[in-house]
Amino acid sequence: MSSPTADPTGAPVSATDTEAVRLVVLRHAKSAWPDGVPDLERPLAERGQRDAPRMGTWLHQAGVRPGLVICSPARRTRETWDLVAGPLGGEPIVAIEPRLYGAEVEELLEVLREVPAGVGTVLIVAHFPGVQGLTLELAAARHGGHRHDLERVREKFPTAGAALLTLPTGWASLRRGTGTLTAFSVPKELPAD
Repeated sequence: MSSPTADPTGAPVSATDTEAVRLVVLRHAKSAWPDGVPDLERPLAERGQRDAPRMGTWLHQAGVRPGLVICSPARRTRETWDLVAGPLGGEPIVAIEPRLYGAEVEELLEVLREVPAGVGTVLIVAHFPGVQGLTLELAAARHGGHRHDLERVREKFPTAGAALLTLPTGWASLRRGTGTLTAFSVPKELPAD
């Protein structure tokens, strides 16, 4: 079984249903709370507009090349993706998935299990506490990885935070506790533009 990696052109590498896949769990960037605006329509705050592109740069430098982006329909998640996409590069398929808005861990797992075989890397843009719970449920400390990062995720998953996980099998057979957290970053750790 080989781990998916980017080919020299940077194109997403496909995976069969039994090969390792890569998941990026991204929490939306900092949002604003304007009066009278429904939660679903809350935009990014200025800080969120600064942080999201920085995370896109970090993901690009980490070698992330998603074949599929699954994004909550909330305005703040869509704006986060739009700002991450530029520095990240590539042309992934983007799916706006209503089930991600307010999703709990089991709902997020259901959505991921529906990802077609052949997609090697998925980036999911969603909300707290689902993103934190998903990362903790998938990452198993016994599988190695970055234990310090796992503790950081357990403590806090800030806005615009991103977790990178490697999962040993394809999407359809995704199970709790089988992944490895390979990296975790938050905007305040990154250099200012």
